[in-house]
Amino acid sequence: MRYFLVLLFGIGISGSALAQNGTQISAKVLDAKTLKPIVAVVVSIQNTNFTQLTNSEGTVIFESIPPADYLVLFHSQGYKDALFPITLENTLAFDLGTILLELDQVAEQQAAVIQLFEDDLTDDNSSSENTSGLLQSSRDAFQQAAAFNWGQARFRIRGLDSENANTMINGITMNKIYDGRPQWNNWGGLNDATRNQEFSIGTTPSDYTFGGILGTQEINTRASLYRTGSRITVSATNTNYSWRIMGTYASGMSNSGWAYVISAGKRYAEEGHFEGTTYDANSLFLSIEKRINDRNSVNITGFYTPNERGKNSPNTKEVNTLTSKNYNSYWGYQNGKIRNARVKTIEEPIVMLNHYFKINDHTNLNSAVMYQFGKIGNSNIDYQNANSPDPAYFRKMPSYYTALYGADKGEFSGDFIPDYDNAEQNRIAFLANQQIDWEAMYRANQNPVTDAGSNIIGYEPAQSHYVWYEDRNDDKTIAVNSNFNSQLSENLIVNAGISFRDFNSHNYQKLLDLLGGAFFEDIDGFYSGTQAQSDLNNPNRQVKTGDRYGYNYNFTATVLEAFSQFRFSYNTIDFYLAQSFSKTNYQREGLYKNGIYETISFGKSQKLNFENFGFKGGILFKISGKQSLNFNAAHLTKAPNLRNSFSNARLNNTIVSGLENETLNSLDATYVFRTPKLKARVTAYYSTIKDATKISFFYAEGIFDNEAGYTNTNAFVSQTLTHLDRKNTGAELSFEYQLSATLKTTFSAAYGQFIFDSNPNVSINNDAVATTENTNPSFDFGTAFLKNYKQAGMPQQAYSLGLEYRDPKYWWIAPNVNYLAENYIDVSPVSRTNRFYTNPASGFPFPEATPERAAELLKQEQFDAVILLNLIGGKSWRIKGKYLGLFASINNVLDSKYKTGGYEQARNANFRQLNQDVSSGTPSFGNKYFYGYGRTYFVNLNFSF
Repeated sequence: MRYFLVLLFGIGISGSALAQNGTQISAKVLDAKTLKPIVAVVVSIQNTNFTQLTNSEGTVIFESIPPADYLVLFHSQGYKDALFPITLENTLAFDLGTILLELDQVAEQQAAVIQLFEDDLTDDNSSSENTSGLLQSSRDAFQQAAAFNWGQARFRIRGLDSENANTMINGITMNKIYDGRPQWNNWGGLNDATRNQEFSIGTTPSDYTFGGILGTQEINTRASLYRTGSRITVSATNTNYSWRIMGTYASGMSNSGWAYVISAGKRYAEEGHFEGTTYDANSLFLSIEKRINDRNSVNITGFYTPNERGKNSPNTKEVNTLTSKNYNSYWGYQNGKIRNARVKTIEEPIVMLNHYFKINDHTNLNSAVMYQFGKIGNSNIDYQNANSPDPAYFRKMPSYYTALYGADKGEFSGDFIPDYDNAEQNRIAFLANQQIDWEAMYRANQNPVTDAGSNIIGYEPAQSHYVWYEDRNDDKTIAVNSNFNSQLSENLIVNAGISFRDFNSHNYQKLLDLLGGAFFEDIDGFYSGTQAQSDLNNPNRQVKTGDRYGYNYNFTATVLEAFSQFRFSYNTIDFYLAQSFSKTNYQREGLYKNGIYETISFGKSQKLNFENFGFKGGILFKISGKQSLNFNAAHLTKAPNLRNSFSNARLNNTIVSGLENETLNSLDATYVFRTPKLKARVTAYYSTIKDATKISFFYAEGIFDNEAGYTNTNAFVSQTLTHLDRKNTGAELSFEYQLSATLKTTFSAAYGQFIFDSNPNVSINNDAVATTENTNPSFDFGTAFLKNYKQAGMPQQAYSLGLEYRDPKYWWIAPNVNYLAENYIDVSPVSRTNRFYTNPASGFPFPEATPERAAELLKQEQFDAVILLNLIGGKSWRIKGKYLGLFASINNVLDSKYKTGGYEQARNANFRQLNQDVSSGTPSFGNKYFYGYGRTYFVNLNFSF
């Protein structure tokens, strides 16, 4: 490796060319409205290695440019790009004159709307995940369509979720160690404060990190980079919140070397687009920079964005048919107010300290330290010795009676015996009681108080049968990072960085509300004796509001990462090489001695250690000033995330059997054609993720057989998939043409094939049969035949056609129409194993389990394609040197109803039960779906001064 690096340096130094005689190019860049100079505009001569930043006067000068035809690009965050063709001959100087950059209000306002789709539904049992927050800084027409037009349908760039991209703030990685994904809500509602962004797509080089196969997003909050001034924004919408107000002030750099930025906002909804979805979010941001001297500056940044939102339920077709696509079973009225049982609460402040050290004109060293702490809670209703409070519980639905079958007749299925009378009674009862009955739970937790005549005169608290609790994790993260950047020669730039993160997470169940009761027993009602105890060190506890119960453990993790990157640039070719190394450690520490796993639940687990490497490279051919051809390739390994490393972390220290590093490969090729009127990009890509692990939990009926030594064939189980491979291939098209000075058209297309590329191994863990002798009650279900099934939760095809009119009087309108197709249900792996075809009562195959019927039952559901028509527009005014901007959009103008995600219920865990349920025509355990927003609006009014 030493000789390899020496060779790279040798190539760069020897490739340095002496400056040759040529033409000087100059320009001055001003704001089109204020006519004030714009500092730090990136000015680049396309397909060359000539790049400069404008100075404090807005001026840029290139020296010794050889004669040729060029395209000069002017780029600054928040402004429209300006591209100018020039022809240089043998002259001493070429002055482009004054370049006026206009504010890009379309992109700026779209970034505000992108925030509407940032809620990640993965914690709601959906495989859908949104990555539009990654794309706010993008200028590419395709990436804008992916974020703004397709984000509402849960489209994912290249079929990859956000754990495959690095999201960074001031050089610090913000992806959570627990699941590898960024928590967007940690900086939600701070659009003004987070607008300084850089985004690299795929494995293209980044100055800040090695990156993932999806890309890298860097958010820069250095105070001196913000445009000086104030901005007040008021918004109204009917999506996840109803209204928003936000204010931001940036001081600019003072003569004494101080700069600061402050931003605050609030978003709120009594009820969002879906029934019962409350929303309350506050946002506060502060950044202060002190310029010590010309070479050193320090900056401190703070984020505080407490927020909570009521979730919406996935529903079966039966439930949505009886109600509506906006139905939500998670809420009910209490004292006339909406109360949602499942509320996600996030409160994780962030404090960062950055040091910017300019070693010389070509070398910089930027270092940072971050501390993040706080809580994430997901609430729900717990109950003992009582009926489920869920109004859409399967026993309360008509299908519970219309899907009835009699007892098996030997090896053969029983008769179909629907009970339509009781089904009708269930239907009537459900329609009359569609929401959670909070009052009934309070009464169940209390005893009546009577007078001498046995008349009820009140109620007194008793043992609670129902309580409101939250699954809580209190995380603390300390991160340090140092990033080195140096231009060693005219042709070589070196980047290197090292980072360390220390993560501590306290996970427990917290009782929030006794719902009128006096106490709640800390036991598991599905078990008896010592197995029912949550903590044998403190048995038979009676818990009250604020107490921890159920489970209680710590996660600790450390991650050390380092990378180096060498970027070479020549007249007709650029290329880069990068490598990375990481070391990861995980450990669990149980704080409860669980009654089911009394020997392996309390104390520390074995420590998990992973070492990983990554390599990537790319080459850019500069065909001409207008055309380029780019190739990128990467091979890397990464540790499994903490979430999927322990098979049932809430109860014990057991590590997933056969756990290993994931292996990722990525290839892509891109052709770019760019002129002042036409911008086009075509990309083809290929990526694989191998040896992934996935853990899930569910209740299954008929999953075990007598040969397993377990007479009850039903159980609540944890399912672990190992050696799960994915393959993503496809192409992207971005097209933008300026029809006239005021009219522009865009077309974007995405075509992908995202499939499972292996048959993973399935193991099922059944806590009910655990003993002190059998501490790992895991059953090997063999192979799940998932190869060539589609990955779920996203459209695999997407197309967008848009038209944009910008009037010289500063108003604009931009309709677009979008077609999204090939979105699939998330399949149940256990239904794709050989065990699925075995009768649990006898151990023999079901006689009715023919290949033809199995193919029908197990065919992956494809959602209907959807057409979304969107309309956006705006107007800006200059009022005595101040600026007023109006932006409005209507998404899904046609009010299309469409599914964004869903999953097969795994409760029918053998062929006969699934066949009977489906054959009834009204399955009790049909697929559950999430739906997209119907017609929505967004109105944004901002005042800048």
